[in-house]
Amino acid sequence: MLMLPRIENAGLNGWLVRLFERIDDANLAPIMALSRQCEAAFGAALMDLTPSYTTLLVEFDLLQMSPGQALLKLQALLAEESQSAVTEQGPLKELPVWYEPSVGPDLARVAERSGLSVEQVIELHCATTYKVFALGFAPGFAFMGSVDAQLDAPRLASPRPRVHAGSVAVAGRQTSAYPTQSPGGWNLLGRTPVTLFDRNRAQMSYFQVGDRVQMLPIDKQEFLRLGGDPTPQDDA
Repeated sequence: MLMLPRIENAGLNGWLVRLFERIDDANLAPIMALSRQCEAAFGAALMDLTPSYTTLLVEFDLLQMSPGQALLKLQALLAEESQSAVTEQGPLKELPVWYEPSVGPDLARVAERSGLSVEQVIELHCATTYKVFALGFAPGFAFMGSVDAQLDAPRLASPRPRVHAGSVAVAGRQTSAYPTQSPGGWNLLGRTPVTLFDRNRAQMSYFQVGDRVQMLPIDKQEFLRLGGDPTPQDDA
């Protein structure tokens, strides 16, 4: 069995640092700590950092640093124990959600699968303060966890060809909100009026890796007041 952490080749100008084998909420703090250490150690040679549930992808400028030099820097950082002791938490962001079958057509099915009422599903979905572990799939799409085990629902067998922007959904032990209209196979529970991705903003994505997220149930009136789009989800 290979020991962790370990560094794996990820192309000509990238190294993948695998810190954990299993997804766990406790993984985020060490991964984010290593991200900050990489920013300081690589300086202007750093091109991008991509954290996930268990790994950190480090990409660097070959004109400023060789793969060997980058590898040595990462090995030195991993030899330090300071990153494992970091316990600071990311900023808390509230996400208002209108839980409604017309915009969350899987709400009743998730409830039935879990043996819960719709009200209990909403309560459980809002009871957890989620952590943003990664951004991907589409710009601004935040993979958040961990959803209460009672709400664990598999992805749809056939993805929808079009999911409305703002749709809030669950899949397995993850939850997210679609930042733009796109295909999608997650279970839709409702919709948020928050603009999750905007190219004209300084920080284009509403969510960043490390953020904490609290869902807040709102009614239709508040949803509309906040600028939400009530167009029903059409699965045709």
